[in-house]
Order: sequence, then structure tokens, then C-alpha cells
Amino acid sequence: MSDNKPVHVTDAEFEEKVLKEDSIAVVDFWAEWCGPCIQMAPILESFAEANIGKVKVFKLDVDENAKTAQKYGIRSIPTLIYFKGGEPADISIGYVGESSLQNKLDALLKS
Repeated sequence: MSDNKPVHVTDAEFEEKVLKEDSIAVVDFWAEWCGPCIQMAPILESFAEANIGKVKVFKLDVDENAKTAQKYGIRSIPTLIYFKGGEPADISIGYVGESSLQNKLDALLKS
């Protein structure tokens, strides 16, 4: 069985790892002190594992990587941005469940 776990990414790695990703990339903008962010971690892991080959999930700590968070206008966390072809394609702000993540991914896969 192949692992498809969320990968931590930094400002320096963002373009190479996220924007150049062939599949859809979902970036979780989060922080260690954020309760809803912590609650979403197992949901993101399950979502990533259920969608091997369709999506790569990344986590970007907004406290340590303010440049990228600022570039994408992150004002509330958790925020998830779905990237397709290196461009933002959809966004979720706040805590969301796995079915919501899956619905957005399915819609992007069809478009």
C-alpha cells in the first residue's frame, strides 16, 4: 500500500513542490496553536490516503512561512487552497469535513 500523507512545505519549497505538482494539490494553511487546524489533521490524512494518485496534500505553517500565506491572502486558519495546474482553483475557509474536501476534489477532477 502506498502512502499519501500530508507533506509539510515551506516558503522556499512552495513553488517546486506545490505549484509544479502534476496532480491537484491541496494546501492546508495552519498553525500549531490553532484548535480547528489540529482537529482537521486526521481528516486531511484520511482524505489524502483515500485519494492516492488524484491529490497531494501539503501543510504550510503560517507562523513560519508568512511570505506564502501573505501572497495568498490568508487571514483566517485553517484555510485550504486547491491548486490545479499551479493556480488556485478553489478554497475552503475554516474547519471542513472529509465529505466537503472530497466534493471539491471531485468537482475539480471533472473540470
